[in-house]
Amino acid sequence: MKEKEKNNVYKAARESMVARQLAYRDITDERVLDAFRKVPRHLFVPDSSKSSAYGDFPLPIGEGQTISQPYIVALMTQLLNVSDTSKVLEIGTGSGYQAAILAELAKEVYTIEYLPSLAKGAERILDSLGYDNVHVRAGDGFLGWPENAPFDGIIITCAPEKLPEPLTEQLAIGGRIVVPVGSQYQAQTLSVYTKTDTGLVANYEGGCFFVPMRGMIEAE
Repeated sequence: MKEKEKNNVYKAARESMVARQLAYRDITDERVLDAFRKVPRHLFVPDSSKSSAYGDFPLPIGEGQTISQPYIVALMTQLLNVSDTSKVLEIGTGSGYQAAILAELAKEVYTIEYLPSLAKGAERILDSLGYDNVHVRAGDGFLGWPENAPFDGIIITCAPEKLPEPLTEQLAIGGRIVVPVGSQYQAQTLSVYTKTDTGLVANYEGGCFFVPMRGMIEAE
């Protein structure tokens, strides 16, 4: 199949994904839906998985990690509620797909990946697609990115058993943290924390399953 034909097939698959998996459910933010129409998800998965890139399920990306189901990525993005002036921190870069979606919506995206090989791969793909508003770091997400705080939103795409304190300190007043909280051995809860002058206000969005957060959080 010629490259132009392949691109047309992938574009059609993206449109179908947005219509059937996102808009058909409860993803109503048009900016979020447009971002999913633009970002070529098939470039963020291994070659062996490209034909399944737009399916309604997660896919392995190596190192025991996964790229989340499109709906979950969209739901967490919608819950984060970022604007085109927002500065966002992502913990758990993985393939880089979530960072690319955020890059379509926010002014600046800072993303941290615990595994250096994944960080390097994600940075390469993001750079090739021209996302110069995404900044990738290999390191421990528990510590956040203090020199660029405060952040208008923080999204955590791996599951800590409790919310890391350094990240709450780096969140701006009025900002949100979207995070799956819980053990890898039991049901996790997709949670949204909004920072107010008096502390965090929590809302819970239902059950989910993510790989566990690694690093200093494991010693907590």
